[in-house]
Amino acid sequence: MCAVGKGMIADLLIVDDTPANLHLLADLLKQRGYKVRPVPSGELALRAATAYPPDLVLLDINMPNMSGFEVCERLKKDARLRDIPVIFISALDETLDKVKAFTLGGVDYITKPFQFEEVLARVQTHLELRNRERQLKESFGQLQSLEQSRDNLVHMMVHDMRSQLTVISAGLGMVRVMCKEGRIPDGKLLADMTTSAHRLIEMITQVLDISRFEAGQMPLIKASCDIAQLAREAMDSFLSTVGGRELRLLAPVPVTVPCDLDVVRRILANLLVNAFKYSPKNGQVTVVVRDESGMAHISVSDSGPGIPPELQQNIFNKFGQADVSHKRMGSGLGLAFCRLAVEAHGGRIGVESQSGQGSTFWFTLPGGGGPVAG
Repeated sequence: MCAVGKGMIADLLIVDDTPANLHLLADLLKQRGYKVRPVPSGELALRAATAYPPDLVLLDINMPNMSGFEVCERLKKDARLRDIPVIFISALDETLDKVKAFTLGGVDYITKPFQFEEVLARVQTHLELRNRERQLKESFGQLQSLEQSRDNLVHMMVHDMRSQLTVISAGLGMVRVMCKEGRIPDGKLLADMTTSAHRLIEMITQVLDISRFEAGQMPLIKASCDIAQLAREAMDSFLSTVGGRELRLLAPVPVTVPCDLDVVRRILANLLVNAFKYSPKNGQVTVVVRDESGMAHISVSDSGPGIPPELQQNIFNKFGQADVSHKRMGSGLGLAFCRLAVEAHGGRIGVESQSGQGSTFWFTLPGGGGPVAG
């Protein structure tokens, strides 16, 4: 077995100053499917390893000018080469020689004259160990990245929640003063406090629902629903925040599909929040609902700054969102919820965007019977 990874062939560097040993071992390993580079000296071995690091080195000890011990020592001092497994193959069979070989970083020691099946077994073993070590390092790196993203997300969530709690706390303080003085609390102040409380509840709800979706424990209560009408209702709830923006709905006919009404309403609300947040005051937010062969296709477009291509691939990920939030999407929980909710319905979700040209977030919901008569 010569693979070191899926679709990859192990590259072996064989170092021995005896031509007969060198060619014999190289030929036998080539027959087993390995890529083999035989070199007759330590100097050539270091050049070959530096130019193209091998997956494993088979190294003789007694060689003129530079011994195998020195070759191994120099390999281990090079950051690019130190993790390459080195198997010594030598006629030296003293315990002290073997101890020195392992002390210098060798992973195994085979005494000459060698049995090829033994060499093959040890090569396969150390290649497999090397492959698993690489996989562990990759997994560890991914875990570190995930942990950092999670920490970033938690930090932003705490910051967002603290902001809402600050509004509520300050408002309550003013209400207490007003009540003590016999004055009626300011209506706008109470409205701001109520809005902040609702936002805080929504953040907590989304955290809980994301966890339930991921655990497969979020029940969907489906019923036949006109998505065009649902989009119209969702947009009506944003009329007080339109400002100078133009709000348009393009839904020429009703589009009916089975879905969880409350969950889809929250998907639309999250996408509209993003669209309003990043569209300028004189910008435009457009919602389009259409039927595509019995499948509802819904899109929400804004006239904001757009999203760079390198950030789009992770924009619906719970933790990946944290990495781009300072440029785009707050804590990122809203879009993570949207992705999980759409996928739970058997649909798809995506984004189309170019820097400076706005963004269009879209999703599909399957299973409908197409447009119904209005």
